[in-house]
Amino acid sequence: MSLPQDSHVHTEWSWDAMRGSMTASCARAVEIGLPSLAFTEHADLTPWTIQPDHVQYLPEHFQVLLRPDGLFEAPAMNVDGYLECVEECRERYPGLRILSGVELSEPHWHADRADALLRSTAFDRILGSVHTIRNEDGNHLADLLTGRWPFERVIREYLAEVLELVESSSEFEVLAHIDYPARHWPDPVTPYAPEAFEDEFRTVLRALARSGRALEINTKVPLRAEVVRWWHEAGGDAVSFGSDAHDPVDIARGFAEAAAMAEYHGFHPGRDPHDLWRRHL
Repeated sequence: MSLPQDSHVHTEWSWDAMRGSMTASCARAVEIGLPSLAFTEHADLTPWTIQPDHVQYLPEHFQVLLRPDGLFEAPAMNVDGYLECVEECRERYPGLRILSGVELSEPHWHADRADALLRSTAFDRILGSVHTIRNEDGNHLADLLTGRWPFERVIREYLAEVLELVESSSEFEVLAHIDYPARHWPDPVTPYAPEAFEDEFRTVLRALARSGRALEINTKVPLRAEVVRWWHEAGGDAVSFGSDAHDPVDIARGFAEAAAMAEYHGFHPGRDPHDLWRRHL
């Protein structure tokens, strides 16, 4: 079985992909026999509140983006430069299917800006994601909350926000990294267990199935098989696969295992290797 499409790849056109390279990502995809990939660059629309004691954890090249009021604002996506690079890569690698794309972060909070971006460009693949948890103190990057809040609170509030995104009218095709906070699971001894949050996961997955969108099997921290099983049980119709690579060496990382797991739980490739995988009825 050939590898599925990598539908979640970042390059130098994402502000946080310091090692990203679109041309090197294409070369890597050809090297490993990947049929296609989607360059879904960051459109991070939410400024984050960075607590003074967390500034030290920001890489130096990110600290210059910190505003005097303590908000961290990611630079806007350079759409024109990005699209020019996509076309150059399509010409250079004609045997590789290259999709344009974008990862919209909290588009349900920024409907006007998200809609304007999507109106300006006909992206092939649109991911919807949540990176931020909002409370009375501001908008907080979930990555930095795991050291301040109990992990159980982080993931429950994160999933509650994901539910808001899924139930919104925001335009996106695939829900990215439903288990995003698991990347920062704080216990090195006890494995992260999604079963502790089964009710919350199932609630989001049922809403996602009703919306007709697909679930991403993100392999940065491999999505647990239980979540894919719950997705099938919720009536989910489709899955995509995403490495969330910010470095070409990580393209399609863990895809053989992820594809085998998806197939075991009832999702299968279509006739076209570039398609999303659909449930087996």
